[in-house]
Amino acid sequence: MTDQPKSTANSSRAPLVFGDLQGCCDPFNRLLKKTAPSSDTPLWFAGDLINRGPKSLQTLRDVIALGSRATVVLGNHDLNLLSVAAGLRKPKKGDTLDDILAAPDAADLIEWVRHKPVAYFENNALMVHAGVLPQWDVTKTLELAHELERALRAPDWKATLADLYENEPHRWEDSLTGIDRLRVTYNALTRIRFCTSKGAMEFANNGGPDLAPPGYMPWFDVPGRRTSDVTIVFGHWTALGLMVRDNVLCLDSGCVWGNKLSAVLLESEPARRIITQVSCSMKK
Repeated sequence: MTDQPKSTANSSRAPLVFGDLQGCCDPFNRLLKKTAPSSDTPLWFAGDLINRGPKSLQTLRDVIALGSRATVVLGNHDLNLLSVAAGLRKPKKGDTLDDILAAPDAADLIEWVRHKPVAYFENNALMVHAGVLPQWDVTKTLELAHELERALRAPDWKATLADLYENEPHRWEDSLTGIDRLRVTYNALTRIRFCTSKGAMEFANNGGPDLAPPGYMPWFDVPGRRTSDVTIVFGHWTALGLMVRDNVLCLDSGCVWGNKLSAVLLESEPARRIITQVSCSMKK
């Protein structure tokens, strides 16, 4: 394994990491009040800030208003916003993007989203939206994430985004180049749930771990996974729900489906980590 990269930053305070908000603004503000972080506590968001919930625009504005305290990685719903805004995809049934797209500052909001990272590493913790292929260590993950980020921030970002929405190639090869390389990175960091021991991804199944197709397993359970020496925080997998292990934390506890919104105070010592949740019933 290669040496671990230096952290992106070195905050003296443990970050408070939130699972998928998905436009659930009111539960988010209740959870923020309940956790009562100090003004210098970093706030991390594991992707899917918006969509499907009732207040996508307000949720986006609230996170943006946090300024430099907020560290956000992009999820598949955030990238779907970019695709719809670019005219590459039509809104799906259940999408709640209209208020963002109709906002007077919609162009600025889209630019803010477009310039967020797809992976973030600090103090031995790696945050992504969905997962990491077992062949990648942290150095490789960040290298590939930065390649995708640069492509999404480039003048021809719409052309890149249009070519990302394919399932093939579905596994990593060191020889991959161009859009194939970016597509595998995109699918792993924002869509993966199951893969084989060799890292071949499967996208048809979004059920729980017990429903893994034959030959597949949750990406974090692959033996010899090269990121097992760091803590990975992710969301995306509603059917998995809140899962807390020493080196793997899933924080998508299904808020948008009326379940709970979760946050974890990500202390470096697992025994000191604090999980906080609020109910996400959409009723007042």
